[in-house]
Amino acid sequence: MGNGMCSRKQKRVFQMLLLLVVVFGCIYGAMLYYELQSQLRKAEAMALKYQQHQESLSAQLQVVYEHRSRLEKSLQKERLEHKKAKEDFLVYKLEAQETLNKGRVSCHSWYAECFSNVQLWFLQSQHEELKKQHADLEEDHRKQGEEFSRTFSDHKERYLQLQQEKEQEISKLKGICNLYLTTRVL
Repeated sequence: MGNGMCSRKQKRVFQMLLLLVVVFGCIYGAMLYYELQSQLRKAEAMALKYQQHQESLSAQLQVVYEHRSRLEKSLQKERLEHKKAKEDFLVYKLEAQETLNKGRVSCHSWYAECFSNVQLWFLQSQHEELKKQHADLEEDHRKQGEEFSRTFSDHKERYLQLQQEKEQEISKLKGICNLYLTTRVL
């Protein structure tokens, strides 16, 4: 009988130990579940924060693209205006050349007809005046060309400066993201 009693006591102790293990296992499981839920909420909050940050960066990038597009349109417009001014100048130059040539022909025919010193002097002064007008027109064209070059150069510098600033901002933001991800991983 002694063995039977011992065996029952051992069974009870074993059952109590088993019950304690099950109870502690349930408590541990509940704590683990709570911790996992907490981590999941934190991860969802972080994901939402990153998504908002990404949307903000996307909006900023869109603004940069729109500004770049406006600059390109402005540059294209300036190029078209320059091309038109150049064509207008060429037409004007041809007309002036034609007028000058007509003046020369007229001068020669007049000289051939009249052989007059007074008339010759008049034609020469007229010719000089046309030369002066032509020189003035060429000087105006040169100034317009220089002004266009300066404007184009200014626009190009501004575009490159804006592009460089945006690249610096992007690299800065990438650095911040990398730093944040590095600190988050650690």
